[in-house]
Amino acid sequence: MHLTLTHLHTLLFGAALALAFTGCQTAPKVDPLRAMEQRVDLPRFMGDWYVIAHIPTFIETKAFNAVERYALDPDGTIATTFFFNQGAFDGPMKTYHPRGFIHNQETKAEWRMRFIWPLKMPYLILHLDADYQTTIIGVPNRSYAWIMARTPTLPPDRYDALVKLLGESGHDLAKLRRVPQQPAPRG
Repeated sequence: MHLTLTHLHTLLFGAALALAFTGCQTAPKVDPLRAMEQRVDLPRFMGDWYVIAHIPTFIETKAFNAVERYALDPDGTIATTFFFNQGAFDGPMKTYHPRGFIHNQETKAEWRMRFIWPLKMPYLILHLDADYQTTIIGVPNRSYAWIMARTPTLPPDRYDALVKLLGESGHDLAKLRRVPQQPAPRG
């Protein structure tokens, strides 16, 4: 089997996520994080989401222009493309293609993401505004989180409100990294 560097990164990313999501923690035990109870309209949720800030995985610690793109496939799974520039606005483009699976069919706010077969990692929609313009994604053990928006930038008051929500959910805000995003071109 011939492994390219991209395949190796994907395998390492999946393995690291598997370890992180299984709860290798030394902190005091807290209740696992749960997805929001609000029902998610999946077709409305699909499309591009700019990563505004995150508690990053090891592959995205130097991400610029990070975007998560979702497309609902006819079989009910979610084709996902996560891409960003590594280290600078003009840095090399990194692209990953995990597949999403709806875990909670009632609310559709809890998914499983498969980065490498057969492992599926929890993906929790913690917050989604009524207009589907901002969202917060997390994992049960709070080791990673993503604040995302439909636009590459947010007004400071909106950003601060989302960070406050993330902190209220028990995340360590000292680990939060603002993702550099170039403003969308005007046209």
